[in-house]
Amino acid sequence: MASPIPTLRDGVTVLRPIRVRDARALEAELIESRRWLRPWEATSPSAPVNWDTRGSIRNLLAASRVGTGLPFIIETQGQLAGQLNVSGISYGSLASATIGYWVGAGFAGRGLTPTAVALATDHIFFTTGLHRMEICIRPENEASLRVVEKLGFRYEGLRRRYIHINGDWRDHFSFALTIDEVPQGVLQRWKTGAVPPGAATVPSADLMAARRGASGH
Repeated sequence: MASPIPTLRDGVTVLRPIRVRDARALEAELIESRRWLRPWEATSPSAPVNWDTRGSIRNLLAASRVGTGLPFIIETQGQLAGQLNVSGISYGSLASATIGYWVGAGFAGRGLTPTAVALATDHIFFTTGLHRMEICIRPENEASLRVVEKLGFRYEGLRRRYIHINGDWRDHFSFALTIDEVPQGVLQRWKTGAVPPGAATVPSADLMAARRGASGH
């Protein structure tokens, strides 16, 4: 059930469909922000880091055509700031999806990422009609943990050695929202200060388990 990739905006934050011709600008930002992004970079246990940006974009667009993904560019004031991808879109009884994202080092701390995540989640809930959105974050990624804290994504648990990141299998914390938790929308709830405190709090037992897991890798 493919749906078109929309353009979504709030203030200076714009989510627009990714295009193959974005490859050069994406590569430039990835290289510029290499030190900032590398600890969170998805890798493969059986292959080196893939810098075939055009091929990656084509794969994302292919997923969008069959209805399993929505790939976006994050822009602000006409500048390419990063990338957001809604993946694993499933309809029917699951009605769920997952978000992944990055912004360049020069664009961090401006509120672009939580705004982009909120825009994409609201679109998935209220236009696409899905029920649940998930975000999985490495325990060490403090910037991304602040995003789910701001938006009130609910902590769901520790996933052991879940995704291959920066050359090894890494633990992740899982966070999610369902549409019935945000009848006013994720963006509106955040902007009006109605996010419930503590929803994204990770229990101390899971924090300790993640630290032990990281020291053992």
